[in-house]
Amino acid sequence: MMRATPRSLRGMVSAPHHLAAQAGRDVLAEGGSAVEAAVATAACLAVVYPHMTGIGGDGFWLVAEPDGRTWAIDGCGAAAMAADRALYRDHATIPWRGALAANTVAGTVAGWQAALAQSGASLSLDRLLRDAIHHARTGVAVTAGGAQIAATVSAALRDLPGDYARIFEPEGRPLAEGDLLRQPALATSLERLAGEGLDGFYCGALAQDIAADLAMLGSPIAAADLAAFAALPVEPLAVDITGARLFNLPPPTQGVASLLILALFDRLGAGMCDGFDHVHRLVEATKQAFRWRDAHVGDPATMTAGAQALLDDKAMLDAMAAAIDPDHAAPWPHPPALGDTTWFGAADARGQVVSCIQSTYFEFGSGLVLPRTGITWQNRGCSFALDGDGPNRLHPGARPFHTLNPALARFADGRVMAYGTMGGEGQPQTQAAIFTRHAQFGQPLQAAIDAPRWLLGRTWGDQSTTLKIEAGFDPALYEQLRAAGHAVETVPGWSSMMGHAGAILRHPGGLLEGATDPRSDGMVATW
Repeated sequence: MMRATPRSLRGMVSAPHHLAAQAGRDVLAEGGSAVEAAVATAACLAVVYPHMTGIGGDGFWLVAEPDGRTWAIDGCGAAAMAADRALYRDHATIPWRGALAANTVAGTVAGWQAALAQSGASLSLDRLLRDAIHHARTGVAVTAGGAQIAATVSAALRDLPGDYARIFEPEGRPLAEGDLLRQPALATSLERLAGEGLDGFYCGALAQDIAADLAMLGSPIAAADLAAFAALPVEPLAVDITGARLFNLPPPTQGVASLLILALFDRLGAGMCDGFDHVHRLVEATKQAFRWRDAHVGDPATMTAGAQALLDDKAMLDAMAAAIDPDHAAPWPHPPALGDTTWFGAADARGQVVSCIQSTYFEFGSGLVLPRTGITWQNRGCSFALDGDGPNRLHPGARPFHTLNPALARFADGRVMAYGTMGGEGQPQTQAAIFTRHAQFGQPLQAAIDAPRWLLGRTWGDQSTTLKIEAGFDPALYEQLRAAGHAVETVPGWSSMMGHAGAILRHPGGLLEGATDPRSDGMVATW
C-alpha cells in the first residue's frame, strides 16, 4: 500500500535514518537554516549509519537559495602524494579493502565547513554536532538493514588492522538487530571538531592523530595530504527540460549521467507511468548516459570532454535520443560502478533547500577504523585505474570518479525539488524514476519513491549485469521488456539494492512535501 506524502510549512528533513532526520529537524526548530540542519543530519548519519557513510568519506552539496541562486560544494578528497603506480607494483588493480584501499583524503568534514561558510551559520558547531556526539557515546540500536550488511561483510573486514572488530564486533560476532553500537573514540573526535573547529580534521592535533593512525595501519595518506585539502565551491551542472531546469554536481561525480538520462527521456516521452515506454526508454537513456560517462568522466583536470558543454549541445542530445530504439534493447553490459551512500535533504521556512550526499563508498569503506579517532576511512580511491591514460588514472593528487550525485530541480512554476539516493550505479536510474513519476506523470512524491524500481547493471556482491526489476509492476511489463531484448531478473519488492531514496519539494507559497524510502530506516521529520 502506498503511503501518504508528509507535508509541513516551517521546515523539513528527509534522511535514511530516523534519528538523523530528527537531529536536523530539531536544528530547524531552534532557528537553524536548511544548511545547518543538513550538517546536523550528516554528522548524525556518520554515527548511526556507519555502514553507509562517515566522516572518513566524501560529500557533495547542492543548495537552492530563495533568491534563485543555486550553488554547489565538492567535498571529494584527492589521492595521497604517495599514491602512485609504484605503491601498487604488486597489484593489477587497487585492493577494495585494507590500507592500500585507503588512499584518498576524506572530504566530508571540509564539505560541511565550506557549506556553512557559504551560507552563514547562526548556531554553534557544538549545537550542530550535539546529537551525533550523544549517539556515538551513549550508543544507538542497530537496524535490521545495518545488521544484515554487517553480517555480509564480516569475513572481509574483521581481521583487518585497526579497530573494526573491536567496534563493530565487540563480542566476536557482527552486531545484530537491536544491539547497541557504541563509538566512544568517534564521539571524542566529534567533540574535538565542535571545540576546535572543522578545519581541525585537516590541521592541528586531531589531524595529527588521524595521520598517525593512517600511517600505523599502512595507508599512504600523510599529514601533508590532509593539510593541503579544501572542499571546492563549484558551478553546478544544469540542463533544461520541459517545465524545469535540473541541477547536479560536475565531474568527478556522475552527475552528468543523471542529467543526461532525463534530458534524453524528455526528447522521447512516454505514454503511461511505469508502462513499457516509460521503463524501456529510461533504461535505454541510461545506457547512452553511462557510455558517455565511462568514456569521459573522471578527474576534471585530465578530462578532454566537457560535461556542461555536452548538456548545452542540443544537436548532440537530439542525436543521442534519436539513437534509442523505442522498441528494442541496445546491447549491454557495460562496466559498472559500485558503492553505497546516504542522501539527505533539508528545507527551511525562508526557502533554502538542500540536496546532499555523502559516502565511504563500499559498506564500511576500506574497513580501516582508526584506533585513536574511531573514524572509518573510505575506499573511494579503489575506483582509480592503475594503468592507461584515461581521466580516472591514479596519480598523486588525482580526484577519483564518484557515483555520488545529489539532484535538484527548479520548476517553471516556482517549485523546488531536492532528491537523491544511495546505490552506486543505481543512483541516476532511481533519480530518473522518481523525478519522471512525480514531475512528468503527477504521481504523489511518496508514492513515486514507494513504487517498484529497476536497476540496470551489477550490484555489490553480484556479478550479473541484468536489468533487475522489483516485484509489483504490472505483470505484463516483465514480458514486454524481455520481448524487447532486456535480460530481466525479478527481485523482491522494496529491495535495498534499489537504493535508499528521499525527496523534498517546496511549493512557491512555502508548503513543503517530503518522502523517504521504505527500503531504508529513515523518516521525514517535519517542523
